[in-house]
Amino acid sequence: MKLLQSFFTGRPRLLIRAAGRRYFAANPEEYAKRNYANNLSEYNTVIGSITGQRRHFLLRDVYDDMMLDGVQPSRDVFHSLIIGSMKGARLQDVLFFRDEMKAMGLVPDVSLYNFMISSCGKTKNSDLAVRILDEMKHYEVRPNGQTYMCLLNACAASGRLDRVYAIIRDMTAAGLGLNKFCYAGLIAAHLNKKPVTDDTTTKILEYVERSKEWSSIEASSATAERVMMGVTEEELYNLVTAEYSHRRGGFLNRQLIVYHVAFHACAELRNVEMMETLQDMLKKDGQSPDIFIIIQILRCYLHSGDIDRGLQTFEDFTKSMRPSTPLDLYVTLIEGAMVGHTTKGMQIAQDYLLKMNSNGYFLNVKIGSDLLLAAAGEKTGGYTVANMVWDMMKAQNITPSLPAVEAYFKGLQERDIPEDDPRLVLVSQTCKNLRMRSGGPRRL
Repeated sequence: MKLLQSFFTGRPRLLIRAAGRRYFAANPEEYAKRNYANNLSEYNTVIGSITGQRRHFLLRDVYDDMMLDGVQPSRDVFHSLIIGSMKGARLQDVLFFRDEMKAMGLVPDVSLYNFMISSCGKTKNSDLAVRILDEMKHYEVRPNGQTYMCLLNACAASGRLDRVYAIIRDMTAAGLGLNKFCYAGLIAAHLNKKPVTDDTTTKILEYVERSKEWSSIEASSATAERVMMGVTEEELYNLVTAEYSHRRGGFLNRQLIVYHVAFHACAELRNVEMMETLQDMLKKDGQSPDIFIIIQILRCYLHSGDIDRGLQTFEDFTKSMRPSTPLDLYVTLIEGAMVGHTTKGMQIAQDYLLKMNSNGYFLNVKIGSDLLLAAAGEKTGGYTVANMVWDMMKAQNITPSLPAVEAYFKGLQERDIPEDDPRLVLVSQTCKNLRMRSGGPRRL
């Protein structure tokens, strides 16, 4: 299929949204060469491939092509389209496919409504999540335990503590016990509620302690469809561990979900005291921190300005790692060391960037762009870290994201560099090219 072939060759190919791009008068042989799918099964395969490659923005185009080809989508295809859009946090696409589904006489089932509510959580739109629950009741689709947990965590993402408490009361009245995902939502709601109150730390520690008595109701809440579609509970409930939920090798201990959310809250609040209290609680429970928790401990120390303890934590943990230190730890240390762009921090970032490179780790687009964006904020000094990240990405023939390139270019312009400097010229041209692709202004 040409669509998939274009993905693997790395040449972007926009799918057909405008009818003018499709040649209805072409003879059958030419049409067959250009077309990437001909029937429902082939389109479903394409949808799965696009979702797997995280090219969620193409799902609407695939659907448009199905309509032009006269292929009638099935309920399963709509499920795949909505799940793919949910994973990409494309709420408008989720709602579009829901409306298309209903227009064809197909009423979404409880699983699809759960995915819709989850999408609202990803975009922090708790008002719409509540309206979707009302729509379920209108169509007499009975909510299940997952529905309430999706709604709870959607409200928690928006910091709507009042709604979270109301959902807890409704769940209790319905005879549903609170499980670890509910306590994770309660912690997230306190973290996201603005402004942060004096009792936030106390409440978070309280919920961690109470979570140890969580109910076994719906402890195994996996549905065959969710498992088949590769949607983990962390993704469904929009937990902070969602992007790591498919990782193996001891990265996540799923028994520590509440601890994950709590340690993440410590890092966000830069509360070292609470973080160390959680470490003591974890030790008393006979548990060891997994890699995700170590990352949050590093972030907490580094973002609160304690570079020495952050570096010591990194070194202590890496000595115990076999066979090698995960890339995520290096990236966390380097990013955290650059907070404030101090001389000491930038030197540590430079040293460990070199160590990471010498240990055979390579930057991808996301990690490289994040590091370049962070390093580009350095106002004084030799701009060494930013230049190193740029050179490492260019050596791998990787182009950073537009925001990262723009920040890097701005930093170069602020320095005393000749206009014909090869680095400045290359970055300027790269910036122009990325802006043209994104449809932005073409002049710098």
